[in-house]
Amino acid sequence: MKRPIAALMGCLTATLMLLPAVHAQSDYPNRPITLVNPYAPGGPADTLARELASKLKERLGQPVVVENKPGSGAVVGTGYVARAKPDGYTLLMGTSPGMIVGPLIERTTYDGLKDFDLIGLIANQPVVLVANAKLGIDSLQDLIERARKNPGQFNFASAGTGGPTHLAGEMLRRRANIQIVHVPYKGAAPALQDLIGGQVQLGMLSASPVLPFVKDGRLKALAYTGSRRSSLLPDVPTMAEAGVQNWSEVSTWYALAAPRGTPQAIITKLSEALTAINADPQHRKFLSEQDGLIDNMTPAEVTSFAEKDLAAMKELLGALDMLAK
Repeated sequence: MKRPIAALMGCLTATLMLLPAVHAQSDYPNRPITLVNPYAPGGPADTLARELASKLKERLGQPVVVENKPGSGAVVGTGYVARAKPDGYTLLMGTSPGMIVGPLIERTTYDGLKDFDLIGLIANQPVVLVANAKLGIDSLQDLIERARKNPGQFNFASAGTGGPTHLAGEMLRRRANIQIVHVPYKGAAPALQDLIGGQVQLGMLSASPVLPFVKDGRLKALAYTGSRRSSLLPDVPTMAEAGVQNWSEVSTWYALAAPRGTPQAIITKLSEALTAINADPQHRKFLSEQDGLIDNMTPAEVTSFAEKDLAAMKELLGALDMLAK
Protein backbone atom coordinates (compact mmCIF):
# COMPACT_ATOMS: atom_id res chain seq x y z
CA MET A 1 0.00 0.00 0.00
CA LYS A 2 2.96 2.33 0.40
CA ARG A 3 3.46 2.90 -3.31
CA PRO A 4 -0.14 3.93 -4.08
CA ILE A 5 -0.14 6.25 -1.06
CA ALA A 6 3.19 7.76 -2.11
CA ALA A 7 1.90 8.26 -5.63
CA LEU A 8 -1.27 9.87 -4.29
CA MET A 9 0.72 12.21 -2.07
CA GLY A 10 2.93 13.15 -5.02
CA CYS A 11 -0.10 14.06 -7.16
CA LEU A 12 -1.59 16.06 -4.28
CA THR A 13 1.65 17.98 -3.80
CA ALA A 14 1.86 18.78 -7.51
CA THR A 15 -1.75 19.98 -7.53
CA LEU A 16 -1.18 22.23 -4.52
CA MET A 17 1.90 23.72 -6.21
CA LEU A 18 -0.20 24.63 -9.25
CA LEU A 19 -2.95 26.33 -7.25
CA PRO A 20 -1.16 29.71 -6.73
CA ALA A 21 -0.47 30.02 -10.48
CA VAL A 22 -4.05 29.10 -11.39
CA HIS A 23 -5.41 31.55 -8.83
CA ALA A 24 -3.08 34.31 -10.12
CA GLN A 25 -4.46 33.84 -13.62
CA SER A 26 -8.10 33.74 -12.53
CA ASP A 27 -7.94 37.04 -10.60
CA TYR A 28 -5.77 38.79 -13.21
CA PRO A 29 -5.11 41.64 -12.98
CA ASN A 30 -4.80 42.33 -9.28
CA ARG A 31 -2.19 45.09 -9.52
CA PRO A 32 -1.13 47.83 -12.00
CA ILE A 33 -0.04 46.87 -15.52
CA THR A 34 2.84 48.52 -17.41
CA LEU A 35 2.33 49.23 -21.12
CA VAL A 36 5.70 49.89 -22.76
CA ASN A 37 5.70 52.35 -25.64
CA PRO A 38 9.00 51.96 -27.55
CA TYR A 39 8.92 55.60 -28.69
CA ALA A 40 9.44 58.99 -27.04
CA PRO A 41 6.57 60.84 -25.37
CA GLY A 42 4.41 63.11 -27.50
CA GLY A 43 4.40 61.23 -30.80
CA PRO A 44 1.60 59.31 -32.56
CA ALA A 45 2.49 56.04 -30.80
CA ASP A 46 2.40 57.78 -27.41
CA THR A 47 -1.04 59.23 -28.16
CA LEU A 48 -2.37 55.78 -29.08
CA ALA A 49 -0.70 54.12 -26.08
CA ARG A 50 -2.24 56.53 -23.58
CA GLU A 51 -5.68 56.18 -25.13
CA LEU A 52 -5.37 52.39 -24.98
CA ALA A 53 -4.10 52.48 -21.38
CA SER A 54 -7.12 54.54 -20.33
CA LYS A 55 -9.55 52.16 -22.03
CA LEU A 56 -7.81 49.06 -20.62
CA LYS A 57 -8.07 50.51 -17.12
CA GLU A 58 -11.84 50.84 -17.60
CA ARG A 59 -12.14 47.24 -18.79
CA LEU A 60 -9.70 45.54 -16.42
CA GLY A 61 -10.25 47.56 -13.25
CA GLN A 62 -6.55 48.21 -12.63
CA PRO A 63 -4.28 51.16 -13.55
CA VAL A 64 -2.36 50.75 -16.82
CA VAL A 65 0.79 52.88 -16.76
CA VAL A 66 2.48 53.89 -20.02
CA GLU A 67 6.27 53.65 -19.79
CA ASN A 68 8.22 55.19 -22.67
CA LYS A 69 11.41 53.35 -23.64
CA PRO A 70 12.57 54.94 -26.91
CA GLY A 71 15.69 54.13 -28.88
CA SER A 72 17.00 52.53 -32.04
CA GLY A 73 13.74 52.73 -33.98
CA ALA A 74 11.64 50.98 -31.28
CA VAL A 75 14.20 48.19 -30.76
CA VAL A 76 15.14 49.20 -27.19
CA GLY A 77 11.61 49.12 -25.78
CA THR A 78 10.63 46.03 -27.74
CA GLY A 79 13.67 44.15 -26.47
CA TYR A 80 12.89 45.21 -22.90
CA VAL A 81 9.46 43.57 -23.03
CA ALA A 82 10.87 40.43 -24.68
CA ARG A 83 12.97 39.91 -21.53
CA ALA A 84 10.16 40.71 -19.08
CA LYS A 85 8.40 38.14 -16.91
CA PRO A 86 5.50 36.59 -18.89
CA ASP A 87 2.85 37.26 -16.26
CA GLY A 88 0.66 39.80 -18.07
CA TYR A 89 1.91 42.79 -16.07
CA THR A 90 4.38 44.05 -18.69
CA LEU A 91 2.81 44.56 -22.12
CA LEU A 92 4.13 46.06 -25.34
CA MET A 93 2.78 48.60 -27.76
CA GLY A 94 4.20 46.46 -30.55
CA THR A 95 4.99 48.15 -33.85
CA SER A 96 6.10 47.09 -37.30
CA PRO A 97 9.46 48.91 -36.95
CA GLY A 98 10.18 47.26 -33.59
CA MET A 99 8.89 43.76 -34.30
CA ILE A 100 9.49 43.35 -38.05
CA VAL A 101 11.87 45.86 -39.64
CA GLY A 102 14.29 46.32 -36.73
CA PRO A 103 15.16 42.61 -36.35
CA LEU A 104 15.56 42.34 -40.14
CA ILE A 105 17.99 45.21 -40.62
CA GLU A 106 20.06 44.84 -37.45
CA ARG A 107 21.06 42.08 -35.07
CA THR A 108 18.67 42.41 -32.13
CA THR A 109 18.67 40.52 -28.84
CA TYR A 110 15.16 39.21 -29.58
CA ASP A 111 13.12 37.66 -32.36
CA GLY A 112 10.35 40.04 -33.36
CA LEU A 113 7.66 37.36 -33.52
CA LYS A 114 8.94 34.24 -31.76
CA ASP A 115 9.63 36.07 -28.48
CA PHE A 116 6.11 37.50 -28.17
CA ASP A 117 2.51 36.44 -27.85
CA LEU A 118 0.45 38.80 -30.01
CA ILE A 119 -2.93 39.69 -28.50
CA GLY A 120 -4.64 41.90 -31.07
CA LEU A 121 -4.28 44.81 -33.47
CA ILE A 122 -4.60 48.23 -31.86
CA ALA A 123 -4.51 50.32 -35.05
CA ASN A 124 -3.12 50.34 -38.55
CA GLN A 125 -1.81 53.61 -40.01
CA PRO A 126 -0.92 53.50 -43.71
CA VAL A 127 0.76 56.48 -45.38
CA VAL A 128 -0.19 58.74 -48.26
CA LEU A 129 1.79 59.75 -51.34
CA VAL A 130 1.62 63.52 -51.78
CA ALA A 131 3.13 65.89 -54.33
CA ASN A 132 3.94 69.58 -54.15
CA ALA A 133 1.01 71.17 -55.99
CA LYS A 134 3.35 73.31 -58.12
CA LEU A 135 4.47 70.15 -59.96
CA GLY A 136 1.07 70.02 -61.62
CA ILE A 137 0.73 66.27 -61.08
CA ASP A 138 -2.92 65.33 -60.65
CA SER A 139 -2.82 61.53 -60.33
CA LEU A 140 -0.55 58.60 -59.59
CA GLN A 141 -0.66 57.51 -63.23
CA ASP A 142 0.43 61.00 -64.28
CA LEU A 143 3.40 60.72 -61.90
CA ILE A 144 4.32 57.27 -63.17
CA GLU A 145 4.25 58.38 -66.81
CA ARG A 146 6.39 61.45 -66.10
CA ALA A 147 8.82 59.48 -63.91
CA ARG A 148 9.33 56.87 -66.64
CA LYS A 149 10.08 59.58 -69.18
CA ASN A 150 12.48 61.29 -66.74
CA PRO A 151 14.17 58.55 -64.68
CA GLY A 152 15.85 59.81 -61.51
CA GLN A 153 14.42 63.32 -61.86
CA PHE A 154 11.81 62.95 -59.12
CA ASN A 155 12.53 62.53 -55.39
CA PHE A 156 10.44 61.66 -52.37
CA ALA A 157 10.78 62.62 -48.73
CA SER A 158 10.32 60.15 -45.88
CA ALA A 159 10.35 60.42 -42.09
CA GLY A 160 13.49 58.27 -41.92
CA THR A 161 15.39 55.39 -43.49
CA GLY A 162 13.92 51.97 -42.82
CA GLY A 163 10.56 53.22 -41.58
CA PRO A 164 7.18 52.67 -43.26
CA THR A 165 7.29 56.02 -45.08
CA HIS A 166 10.62 55.07 -46.67
CA LEU A 167 9.63 51.49 -47.45
CA ALA A 168 6.31 52.59 -48.98
CA GLY A 169 8.27 54.72 -51.44
CA GLU A 170 10.61 51.86 -52.26
CA MET A 171 7.62 49.57 -52.75
CA LEU A 172 6.14 52.08 -55.20
CA ARG A 173 9.44 52.36 -57.03
CA ARG A 174 9.60 48.60 -57.53
CA ARG A 175 5.92 47.89 -58.23
CA ALA A 176 5.50 50.81 -60.67
CA ASN A 177 8.94 50.29 -62.26
CA ILE A 178 10.03 53.90 -61.83
CA GLN A 179 13.23 55.53 -60.64
CA ILE A 180 12.58 58.03 -57.85
CA VAL A 181 15.23 59.15 -55.38
CA HIS A 182 14.76 58.74 -51.63
CA VAL A 183 15.48 61.78 -49.42
CA PRO A 184 15.37 60.71 -45.74
CA TYR A 185 14.57 63.16 -42.94
CA LYS A 186 14.77 62.89 -39.16
CA GLY A 187 11.02 62.87 -38.66
CA ALA A 188 7.86 63.82 -40.50
CA ALA A 189 7.89 67.52 -39.53
CA PRO A 190 11.09 68.54 -41.38
CA ALA A 191 10.14 66.36 -44.34
CA LEU A 192 6.75 68.06 -44.58
CA GLN A 193 8.33 71.51 -44.24
CA ASP A 194 10.69 70.92 -47.19
CA LEU A 195 7.92 69.32 -49.24
CA ILE A 196 5.71 72.39 -48.84
CA GLY A 197 8.69 74.65 -49.57
CA GLY A 198 9.54 72.79 -52.76
CA GLN A 199 12.94 71.47 -51.67
CA VAL A 200 11.58 67.98 -52.39
CA GLN A 201 8.85 67.11 -54.88
CA LEU A 202 7.04 64.13 -53.38
CA GLY A 203 6.45 62.76 -49.91
CA MET A 204 5.38 59.50 -48.30
CA LEU A 205 3.89 60.62 -44.99
CA SER A 206 1.10 59.93 -42.52
CA ALA A 207 -2.27 61.38 -43.48
CA SER A 208 -2.94 63.44 -40.33
CA PRO A 209 -0.07 65.96 -40.67
CA VAL A 210 -0.48 66.43 -44.45
CA LEU A 211 -4.27 66.87 -44.34
CA PRO A 212 -4.31 70.67 -43.72
CA PHE A 213 -1.98 71.26 -46.66
CA VAL A 214 -4.00 69.02 -48.95
CA LYS A 215 -7.09 71.00 -48.00
CA ASP A 216 -5.46 74.40 -48.64
CA GLY A 217 -4.14 73.25 -52.01
CA ARG A 218 -0.38 73.31 -51.33
CA LEU A 219 -0.14 69.52 -51.58
CA LYS A 220 -1.86 67.04 -53.89
CA ALA A 221 -2.69 63.63 -52.44
CA LEU A 222 -2.10 60.97 -55.11
CA ALA A 223 -2.57 57.57 -53.45
CA TYR A 224 -2.98 55.83 -50.10
CA THR A 225 -0.93 52.79 -49.15
CA GLY A 226 -3.65 50.98 -47.17
CA SER A 227 -5.93 48.19 -48.31
CA ARG A 228 -8.90 50.57 -48.11
CA ARG A 229 -9.28 54.34 -48.33
CA SER A 230 -8.50 56.72 -45.49
CA SER A 231 -11.46 58.25 -43.65
CA LEU A 232 -9.48 61.53 -43.64
CA LEU A 233 -8.95 61.41 -47.42
CA PRO A 234 -11.97 59.52 -48.78
CA ASP A 235 -11.48 60.83 -52.33
CA VAL A 236 -7.89 59.58 -52.56
CA PRO A 237 -7.55 56.12 -54.17
CA THR A 238 -5.53 53.28 -52.71
CA MET A 239 -2.40 52.23 -54.58
CA ALA A 240 -4.29 49.22 -55.95
CA GLU A 241 -7.20 51.39 -57.09
CA ALA A 242 -4.74 53.76 -58.74
CA GLY A 243 -3.41 50.90 -60.87
CA VAL A 244 -0.28 49.69 -59.04
CA GLN A 245 -0.11 45.93 -59.51
CA ASN A 246 0.75 43.46 -56.71
CA TRP A 247 0.76 46.17 -54.06
CA SER A 248 1.71 44.91 -50.59
CA GLU A 249 0.30 47.11 -47.86
CA VAL A 250 2.97 49.21 -46.16
CA SER A 251 1.91 50.83 -42.91
CA THR A 252 2.76 51.48 -39.31
CA TRP A 253 0.72 48.99 -37.36
CA TYR A 254 0.38 48.80 -33.60
CA ALA A 255 -0.35 45.51 -31.84
CA LEU A 256 -0.80 44.66 -28.18
CA ALA A 257 1.81 42.05 -27.29
CA ALA A 258 3.11 40.17 -24.26
CA PRO A 259 6.33 38.23 -23.63
CA ARG A 260 6.18 34.70 -25.05
CA GLY A 261 4.90 32.20 -22.49
CA THR A 262 2.21 34.44 -20.99
CA PRO A 263 -0.62 32.15 -19.74
CA GLN A 264 -3.38 31.59 -22.26
CA ALA A 265 -6.07 32.69 -19.80
CA ILE A 266 -4.41 36.10 -19.55
CA ILE A 267 -4.00 36.41 -23.33
CA THR A 268 -7.69 35.59 -23.75
CA LYS A 269 -8.77 38.16 -21.14
CA LEU A 270 -6.67 40.89 -22.76
CA SER A 271 -7.94 39.93 -26.23
CA GLU A 272 -11.54 40.19 -25.05
CA ALA A 273 -10.82 43.58 -23.49
CA LEU A 274 -9.23 44.88 -26.71
CA THR A 275 -12.18 43.59 -28.77
CA ALA A 276 -14.59 45.50 -26.54
CA ILE A 277 -12.45 48.65 -26.74
CA ASN A 278 -12.36 48.46 -30.55
CA ALA A 279 -16.17 48.29 -30.59
CA ASP A 280 -16.51 51.46 -28.49
CA PRO A 281 -17.89 54.27 -30.74
CA GLN A 282 -15.87 56.96 -28.92
CA HIS A 283 -12.66 54.98 -29.35
CA ARG A 284 -13.41 54.38 -33.03
CA LYS A 285 -13.96 58.13 -33.49
CA PHE A 286 -10.65 58.84 -31.75
CA LEU A 287 -8.77 56.42 -34.04
CA SER A 288 -10.47 57.81 -37.13
CA GLU A 289 -9.19 61.28 -36.24
CA GLN A 290 -5.67 59.79 -36.01
CA ASP A 291 -6.13 58.01 -39.38
CA GLY A 292 -6.01 54.74 -37.50
CA LEU A 293 -7.79 51.86 -39.21
CA ILE A 294 -9.41 49.27 -36.94
CA ASP A 295 -9.08 45.64 -37.96
CA ASN A 296 -10.29 43.65 -34.99
CA MET A 297 -8.24 40.45 -34.85
CA THR A 298 -7.94 37.40 -32.63
CA PRO A 299 -4.46 36.47 -31.37
CA ALA A 300 -4.17 33.91 -34.18
CA GLU A 301 -5.28 36.43 -36.80
CA VAL A 302 -2.92 39.19 -35.69
CA THR A 303 -0.06 36.68 -35.63
CA SER A 304 -0.86 35.68 -39.22
CA PHE A 305 -1.06 39.38 -40.16
CA ALA A 306 2.39 40.03 -38.69
CA GLU A 307 3.86 36.95 -40.41
CA LYS A 308 2.62 38.20 -43.80
CA ASP A 309 4.17 41.60 -43.12
CA LEU A 310 7.43 39.89 -42.17
CA ALA A 311 7.50 38.02 -45.49
CA ALA A 312 6.75 41.17 -47.51
CA MET A 313 9.34 43.28 -45.67
CA LYS A 314 11.98 40.56 -45.92
CA GLU A 315 11.52 40.47 -49.69
CA LEU A 316 11.63 44.27 -49.99
CA LEU A 317 14.57 44.81 -47.65
CA GLY A 318 16.45 41.99 -49.36
CA ALA A 319 15.99 43.69 -52.73
CA LEU A 320 17.29 46.93 -51.18
CA ASP A 321 20.28 45.09 -49.68
CA MET A 322 19.23 46.24 -46.20
CA LEU A 323 19.00 42.88 -44.44
CA ALA A 324 21.37 42.35 -41.51
CA LYS A 325 24.45 40.48 -42.58
